[in-house]
Amino acid sequence: MGRPSLTALLEALSAGAPCPLPTELILVDDRPSARTPLSLPPGIEARIIAGRAAGPAAARNLGWRAARHAWVAFLDDDVLPGPDWAVRLAEDLTGTGAAGVQGRLHVPLPADRRPTDWERVTAALADGAWITADMAYRREALEAAGGFDERLPRAFREDAELAHRVRQAGGRLVRGTRTVTHPVRPESRWVSVRTQRGNADDALLRRLYGPSWRELLEIPPGRRSRHAVITAAAVTALGCTVLAARTARPGWTAAAGLAALVWAGATAEFAAARIAPGPRDRREVSTMLATSAVIPPVAVAHWLRGWLAWRGARPQVLRVPGREPVAAR
Repeated sequence: MGRPSLTALLEALSAGAPCPLPTELILVDDRPSARTPLSLPPGIEARIIAGRAAGPAAARNLGWRAARHAWVAFLDDDVLPGPDWAVRLAEDLTGTGAAGVQGRLHVPLPADRRPTDWERVTAALADGAWITADMAYRREALEAAGGFDERLPRAFREDAELAHRVRQAGGRLVRGTRTVTHPVRPESRWVSVRTQRGNADDALLRRLYGPSWRELLEIPPGRRSRHAVITAAAVTALGCTVLAARTARPGWTAAAGLAALVWAGATAEFAAARIAPGPRDRREVSTMLATSAVIPPVAVAHWLRGWLAWRGARPQVLRVPGREPVAAR
């Protein structure tokens, strides 16, 4: 039937107060190996559309283009709408002149201890701008912007990038009153390393929008420049060590030692910054130490991969009635 969280979402929608506006429920089955049909809990009626397993952006494009109403409300399959969500959605959309209305996100965290690194990452979604965990757009705004950019294959930045193009096309975005809960899903100790694949998407956005892409898309600053320094220090230490072994010259040994000190100090600072706000138990500390050593080179490698892959990339074209088609900036 899909992820257990999808069942919980559908049951929450069914148990909540009905929406006073005409609605339809569309599910995009984007499972990579959908060998069994997507089944629904009893009492749930929905149109199921087969996805291409091409990522959230492509799946959402299939969904909104199949929709029949003036507004399209997106919900990720790992959120839980509140009991009055549908009623408040109608209130958020009725009478507004905005092109899009974002819902409010609540991430429950443990009350008896400090949150882990992964829990803090998930909790940061509550402050995210225009995230499609719960975001409604006018259909005409989606058409003008060209929909989600399918070159962004992960649930990472694709919603912020769309929001930028909607505003470039003249649309206004606001926050509504409806609320969804986003539980922290269980993950492996190496999730922070796996998520570094998003650096390739950041490289695409840098190609599309230039050095100020974070400000344009309302994305907080990251640590990529520090990761680059750590990675460069590690590569330098390794290279100088090899040269020292081959030439027996003390200068290479000294250079290797200096580069190793820079690497160790910068890695220790990165690990400490992640350990300090957390629970500081043995598992979390060991996880932060191990992943803090791995993340910088992995992040840099994914960034370089994306930077090379997206040479010559251009923003999607805005198609606003009464205006010549133009690329977003």
